[in-house]
Amino acid sequence: MDTNSLININGNGVPTLEILAMLTAVMVLPSLLIMMTSFVRTIIILSFTRNALGIQQTPPNMVLIGIALFLTIFIMRPVFDDINEQAYQPYIEGEITQEQALERAQVPMKQFMLKQTEVSSVNLFMELADIEKPENIEELPLSVIVPSFMTSELKKGFMAGFLIFIPFLLIDVIVASVLMSMGMIMLPPATIALPFKLLLFVTVNGWELLFQSIVNGFN
Repeated sequence: MDTNSLININGNGVPTLEILAMLTAVMVLPSLLIMMTSFVRTIIILSFTRNALGIQQTPPNMVLIGIALFLTIFIMRPVFDDINEQAYQPYIEGEITQEQALERAQVPMKQFMLKQTEVSSVNLFMELADIEKPENIEELPLSVIVPSFMTSELKKGFMAGFLIFIPFLLIDVIVASVLMSMGMIMLPPATIALPFKLLLFVTVNGWELLFQSIVNGFN
């Protein structure tokens, strides 16, 4: 293989290094989706909801991941549109370089993440990284913003899960008290409470309320 074949692929003038970079980007795309978008909080809330209902395998994990993925696409659509207009389209039209496109693509992502990140989380990772707070918070590197965003998302997801658990826990307590008063000690309260929890969830149109709360939480 000569030098020209290392630089060009099939005569199309596509640098080999650029192809390798694109393949690497495709490989790490799922991780980026998890770390830098609304996916983490969404899947945590959906998992807590399933556990609160007491149905461990319904909906299946694949369904929950699919729901979280499409909700993430819906929530992140304005950010993706900004990246497309400011970075991707100018890059494919040859107006900017790849480095400039990456720099422009970071701006909408940083704005989204910082909007959802608590100040305490940002301060924590700035202290751990020994970085002074800049005048413009968006000047912070992604190495600080991403873990700060992840920490805040985990906290918010668990807080939402706690609030979801409360009404279903009350049903469990009421059913257990009734069974105890009737002397039906051997009958598992979770088995009797499950239909009542499902009835409550369906009656209040739980899925729509849950999806609405998730989307509004990012707005």
